[in-house]
Amino acid sequence: MTEQQLPAWADPSASPAGLDAQGVSRRRLLRRAGLFGAAFALAPAAPALAAGGGGRGRPGGEDPALAYLVGDHHVHSVYSHDAKYTFSQLAAAGARYGLDWMVFTEHSNTGHAEYGAALEHREIQRARAQNPRQLVFQGLEWYIPAAEHATVFTAPGRHETDLLTRFERLYDGKLLGYDKGGAADPDTARNEAHAVAALKWLARQRRSGRVDDVLVLANHPLRLGIDSPHELRAWRDAAPEIMIGMEGSPGAQGAATPGLRGATSVRGEYENKPSAQSWPGYPADAYVTYGGFDWATATVGGLWDSMLAEGRLFSVTANSDAHRVVHDTLRNGDWAPGRTFDNTGKLPDPVETGTAQPGSDFWPGQFSRTHVGVTRYGYRQVMAGLRAGRVWVDHGHLLDGLEVRVRRAGDRGRGVTLGGRLRVRRGERVVLDITVTSASRPNPHGVLPELAHVDVVRGAVRGPAADRDAWRAPDTRVVRTEDVTGRKGTYTLRVPLTAGAESFYVRLRGSDGNRHAAGPLGAAVDPHGPVAHAPGDGDPWTDTWFYTNPVFVDVLGS
Repeated sequence: MTEQQLPAWADPSASPAGLDAQGVSRRRLLRRAGLFGAAFALAPAAPALAAGGGGRGRPGGEDPALAYLVGDHHVHSVYSHDAKYTFSQLAAAGARYGLDWMVFTEHSNTGHAEYGAALEHREIQRARAQNPRQLVFQGLEWYIPAAEHATVFTAPGRHETDLLTRFERLYDGKLLGYDKGGAADPDTARNEAHAVAALKWLARQRRSGRVDDVLVLANHPLRLGIDSPHELRAWRDAAPEIMIGMEGSPGAQGAATPGLRGATSVRGEYENKPSAQSWPGYPADAYVTYGGFDWATATVGGLWDSMLAEGRLFSVTANSDAHRVVHDTLRNGDWAPGRTFDNTGKLPDPVETGTAQPGSDFWPGQFSRTHVGVTRYGYRQVMAGLRAGRVWVDHGHLLDGLEVRVRRAGDRGRGVTLGGRLRVRRGERVVLDITVTSASRPNPHGVLPELAHVDVVRGAVRGPAADRDAWRAPDTRVVRTEDVTGRKGTYTLRVPLTAGAESFYVRLRGSDGNRHAAGPLGAAVDPHGPVAHAPGDGDPWTDTWFYTNPVFVDVLGS
């Protein structure tokens, strides 16, 4: 494969005059981290797991300086049976909207396994050679037995496509007829066990060296309500180094743009009701999005927090799930006689119509972004950053940059960052440093985003849940809100924390301030959380949020 090259914003040979405002801003962030240019290319890789440093049993912790690469792990092309765009159209869109990395995750089916995966791999190899500044991963959207979908993707290598197609044939719920499960399916237990076996199989492929790396993330987990809490925990526990998290925010964010799809449309296409296949313990309000985020993530003290309260990392991401872009004028091309997806593995290239076509999605990077902290540029570094949990996400290009560190009061070091663990003594004072870089240019909608507030969410860590289907974290709540209305440029918020008798975690959230109300579990838990919009009236550009992964604080002796 062609040697990787730095993106233009990180390359000292690229003139600042040739960068847009966001590129200049990212270069400034890179300089501040001490990782500009060759230092970014040659710096030692960050640890694969964020251990928090300091040594086991000793207080403290020190994580490396990071640069954040922007990406999208859920993209569909003509190699998916229900999508529309060519590989090159999507790769070009990702570059246009500032993505450093993207994952093509085509739906599994016979046509993909037999033909499409190999055809797409040739396109990916050409793209890697022609534009070595862009990191393009090959992946798969796995139909999880007894559940929803998931992104599966590998590091580039000799066996990346072979592994994906072998996995597809052995473990895909749709191909095997092990789909969705639920009360109506007598084989639910078998199907759930097959999903666990699939993740263990992927872990063995990584340990054996057949592939350098492989990761899995659950997609749109509450869209149908069929990803139960016990399944999410079982997947995580089966292969925690492989199954690292879930989409905190689904794609299809343009679905409820007023006047676009009708009066019942909801952001994310979360337009379903509980069915016989749904886990019966979810409330009725779990089936819609809140500020564009899945209920499992958006509910303070809810399902995501109940997993974090076990003291184990489980990441959230945001992405496009690009199939059909809002206001786009292309339609699917026409099949030649006798040709189908099953016997080709590829849709015909799209055709221009000059008239807007139905669509719910945005281009990769246009609206939803996942930011991954790395110490150098490359495929393995993105995957290591995702595994370590050095992740924050935003909508609408709400921020140019965000750096989060937790440190012991008085320490002059960097402390630990997202996904990491800081060890402290009981009663010790802790400082949460939040460095925000405001948006420096209009977003793709032509609006300069403005952050209005930053919320600090804190929860106690109590260890493994006795009830594997628990979805509440009763000790998690918003403990502080910082009003940042009107603040521009780069600034740091310093939030004091105190370590009590229990270990805990903190995570952040913030928005443009346009729409908020008491959260699903009440104002005492979340006084101004995201809200579900009225059906058909969910303009995504006027309701934008960011979320971060947690930082854990381990209290020694707790």
